[in-house]
Amino acid sequence: MNKLISMVLGAAVLAGSTIASFAQDGWVIKDSANSVKVTADKLVAIIEKAPPKLFARVEHHRGAEKAGLELGEATMIMFGAPPIGTPIMQQNIKAGLDLPVRVLIWDEGGQTKIGYLDPQALKARYNIEGADESFNKMAGAVGKFTDGAAAAE
Repeated sequence: MNKLISMVLGAAVLAGSTIASFAQDGWVIKDSANSVKVTADKLVAIIEKAPPKLFARVEHHRGAEKAGLELGEATMIMFGAPPIGTPIMQQNIKAGLDLPVRVLIWDEGGQTKIGYLDPQALKARYNIEGADESFNKMAGAVGKFTDGAAAAE
């Protein structure tokens, strides 16, 4: 298990292949039935068919390799939809630090994990009153997208 990934994600109790766990640190973490690459590819394909825009795909392990360092396979996918994120940022511009949505996919001891910050944790982090419709849409979309990416092929 990669120490860096473990420190970032904290201790999370995981259950079921697509059953999410809400960690103390506000993360939703799911098991994926696929490899990191396949899970990331599936997530990108789902995003590209939906209204959100894909902003980035960062393969952290490739960056580590280029620096001569070792890191377990880990890919971050960043995506968003301004009609959903903008009302949140209108309530507190600092939420832009965590938007667009970022999903991390990583290998943990041979099990692929897919995780993201729960939108309600984002709401609490920035003490946002209102924008409930945006938070609900965000939660529904990221939950649906990650379930699809984690499902067996």
